[in-house]
Order: sequence, then structure tokens, then C-alpha cells
Amino acid sequence: MRRSTHRASRDGYHPIRVSIEFFPPKTDEMEKILWASIERLAPLQPSFVSVTYGAGGSTRERTHNTVARMVRETGLKPAAHLTCVDASREEIDAVVQSYWDAGVRHIVALRGDPAEGVGHAYRPHPEGYASTAELVEGIKRIGDFKVSVSAYPEKHPEAASLDADIDALKAKVDAGADQAITQFFFENEIYLRYLEKVRAAGITIPIIPGILPVQNFKQAANFARRTGASVPYWLAARFEGLETDVETRRLVAAAVAAEQVLDLVDEGVNDFHFYSMNRSDLVYAICHLLGLRAQAPKLAAAKAAA
Repeated sequence: MRRSTHRASRDGYHPIRVSIEFFPPKTDEMEKILWASIERLAPLQPSFVSVTYGAGGSTRERTHNTVARMVRETGLKPAAHLTCVDASREEIDAVVQSYWDAGVRHIVALRGDPAEGVGHAYRPHPEGYASTAELVEGIKRIGDFKVSVSAYPEKHPEAASLDADIDALKAKVDAGADQAITQFFFENEIYLRYLEKVRAAGITIPIIPGILPVQNFKQAANFARRTGASVPYWLAARFEGLETDVETRRLVAAAVAAEQVLDLVDEGVNDFHFYSMNRSDLVYAICHLLGLRAQAPKLAAAKAAA
């Protein structure tokens, strides 16, 4: 990836804001890793932290429990993922109301993948929300939530074209979406071209770039193939021969991610959403390079009460 020669205007101060995505733990060991990561990253004071929702709503209870614990025990602002899959409107509305009652004020609204997984046809629940736009409307009816939605710089795998995908994003905005978070990408030009097309379509909400720090190249490449994100040749070349060299791989991963985010800062981007994979080391290092510094620990109150 080449460094951009364009420099963003430095007239006035534009603070860097970051948000971080976690997934709910499936085992006791994964829960320890998750909360260790939260404790590590919380002092950076992210604008919000999101917690994902498994295919077919398979992690609904764990997502709710994780988000509710964040509200109780930390100073973080959690955003709960919510999908339309395999649930009636009544069931989804009850989940939304439970988040409101727990003190959650931000939801990431997604259509969601079929319970059978990516690649299978999406079938709306006969009594459910048929699309993300309908889900956004439903959430807004229940409470004054901030609602984030997804955006796809390389289009959603099921979309007929990028223009059709942007039309779908506009429908979500018209339904009340407050901001969008993109699928991860590795070439910044892809995001910048997408942003131009989105603005040309009259969409003015923030479009936050989603960044995936590569912890494991093979895993990241497989994930990219399933989600329609391209993997450039230069990225594969940088990790070539490091399959068993964990320490060098970490150094390369940090360099690649730092180059990407600093290039976007040069382009005037101030907001970043990190897909953490429940690992804090790379995200913390990138945030440090962006100028963020740890503030008062966010878990102190929970520790004092323990």
C-alpha cells in the first residue's frame, strides 16, 4: 500500500475517535481473554464499544449479558449488535426494550447472516423484520437509541451492484440510521472512492472505516473471502513465510495496520472502528500511534466493589 501524498488540512484541531468491536465469549477462557482486553483498552476512552451477535441470533443471550455487564461495571459506552434473523418482531422488540431497560442507548442494526451461514439464501422470518431498514424503524419506535448500520465499500456479497448496495444504505438512513460502519478493507483507495459515491448519492451520515488488524493472515484472508473483501497481493507478500514465526508476524501486523490508519488520517479521517477479535495488543498499539493515551482506569469502580 503506497503512502498518500495528500495531506489533510491542519487548520483547527480534529480529535481522533476510535470505537472497538468485541464478540461475546463462548467459554470461560474466552471470557477471561475478553475482559482482559476490555480492561486494557478501556483507559483509551473509546467513543463506544460494540458486541457482536452470532448467525441466526445464536449468541443473543451472551451478547446481552456482556453488554449489560459493561454498563454495570465500566465507564464504557456499549453498542449491542442486533439482527433480523430467525426472530419475530415481537421477539426483537423485547430484546430492544431489554437493552433500553439495562441502560444501553446504542444499537448496531444488521440484517444478519442466515443461521446456516454465509452463502445460504436469506429468508426473512414470516413475522419478523424483512430488512435492516425495517429493523432501524422498529428500534427508533421503541426508544431514542443511536443506531449504527453497516456499509460495504466493495458491496455486500449478495448485492447486484455497488450502486444497488448504496441504495440499500440510503434506505437505512431514511429509516433513521445515525451512522454507518464499513466492512473492513485493506486498500484505503477503496474506502475513499466509496465515500465519494456515497456522498454523491446524498448520504451525509458519518461513514466510519472498519479496520481489521491482521492477527493471523490465513484467518483474515478466509474471513475476507466470506465477506466479499479483497485481499491485495502486497498484503499476502508481507506475511509470506511467517506462518510459524509468531513474533515477526506480530511486528509485521502492527506495521501494516499503522500504515493503513495513518494514511487515512492524512486523508482527513478522524474516526476509526477496530475489529479487535477480542485481542487488545495491536489495537492498543495503533491507538497509541494515533495519539491516544490511557486515562483514568475504567474498571476501578468494579474492582473497588468486588
